[in-house]
Amino acid sequence: MTDTLLDRPIWSALATRQAHLALAHGRARRYLPQISPLAATEDPDDADALGRLCPPNSSIIILDRKGITVPRHMQVLRRATGLQMVAHDPVPAPEPRDDILPLGATDAAEMVALAKLTEPGPFEMRTHEFGGFIGIRIDGRLAAMAGERMKLPGFTEVSGVCTHPDFRGRGYAAYLSAIVAARIAARGETAFLHAYADNLAATSLYEKLGFSPRCEMKVAMLGPAEWRHDEAGEQG
Repeated sequence: MTDTLLDRPIWSALATRQAHLALAHGRARRYLPQISPLAATEDPDDADALGRLCPPNSSIIILDRKGITVPRHMQVLRRATGLQMVAHDPVPAPEPRDDILPLGATDAAEMVALAKLTEPGPFEMRTHEFGGFIGIRIDGRLAAMAGERMKLPGFTEVSGVCTHPDFRGRGYAAYLSAIVAARIAARGETAFLHAYADNLAATSLYEKLGFSPRCEMKVAMLGPAEWRHDEAGEQG
């Protein structure tokens, strides 16, 4: 399976394996708002169609290798440079331990709270529906988690990797990421992920697990043009 699908992973996912999670307008698609703000178009020239998929006082996030075309009547609320990494060889499964728990709907509020605290990326009340989420609890508290997000032919993304500040330094992020990546490989798929390019701690961790940098990715949060920047807060 060609890895060029990874150049525009959001579109590649929403047009194939995750079409059932998509809202569409013309040749633009986005995930259901309760699941994720990620959105894309079939071609950059179709960017204006994204405006119909972004309600007032809300935002969408674009992730693309070649660049981002800002639709008319929308504005950039935030820009960043991401790094896409791929595990070309299967990540070995770590030694099993008995404190790894599956996470789902009953854990959603805690998962959102942990994600807001640690900012691994956008996380909504139904993000867990991407599947594959696992976590570690300590004294009843959700200490760390990781799971899956974008799924396209031959590839699945490792995502939502985070650890509560009270429990960092114990190797939880690496361990949970390795489990998720190994499960992806066991299905005959290739694991990939995204991190901010300047987050050297994260990229170093993933390289130790067997992920290699593939390319830089342009990232932008977009909102309606009439939405003031100071109203955007930390949404998205």
